[in-house]
Amino acid sequence: MSLLAIFAAASLTAVFPAIDHAPRYQFGGSDQLAFQIEQGAPADVYASASPKYAMQLHARGLCSKPRVFATNTLVLIVPRGNPAHIHSIYDLRRRGIKLVIGAKGVPIGDYTRTLLAKLRLGSVLSHVVSNETDVKLVVAKIALGEGDAGIVYRTDVRPAARHVLQIALPRAGQPTVKYELCIPTRRQHPRLAARFVREVFSTRGRAALEAAGFGLP
Repeated sequence: MSLLAIFAAASLTAVFPAIDHAPRYQFGGSDQLAFQIEQGAPADVYASASPKYAMQLHARGLCSKPRVFATNTLVLIVPRGNPAHIHSIYDLRRRGIKLVIGAKGVPIGDYTRTLLAKLRLGSVLSHVVSNETDVKLVVAKIALGEGDAGIVYRTDVRPAARHVLQIALPRAGQPTVKYELCIPTRRQHPRLAARFVREVFSTRGRAALEAAGFGLP
């Protein structure tokens, strides 16, 4: 088992092992992972779905200067059968709609609230039945039919394509979704950490990110 410990956003669950299968990965909400690093968790690389948390760690002297390595886009998802007959984000305004989103402080949750504010759809937050701690949990709830719709990253749809349908969102509402990574100052394996970062930025790493649906900076 590799000694290298990678703490990474849940939305990177499929693509990072495709870049390098050897490290020990811990995937989860970027905010939760950053908190663990603050508390002394032994992470060699931290990859966040939002610049916010990597920059906070850097400001506190807990990681190297973050670098943007990927971008993403938000989409609306519904269960494959679409029982609520949702065809647009504006359908979320209908009474009785059950919406699943990320919690406040979680990147997908913050991006979702930004999107709704831009589209003047803040009122649909009254239809939220569940605030999840990472994007994979939003996808899972919609795939299981526990909500009528959810807002997730485009890259999270493909692994669940048999269970959910994707609906595009207006470009005018899209937030700027940037992924950043850094090397924690308390890392245990600096050479391996630096090598992993090089892999992510390599031609092969960028090709894997692009194949998974991520944008490249």
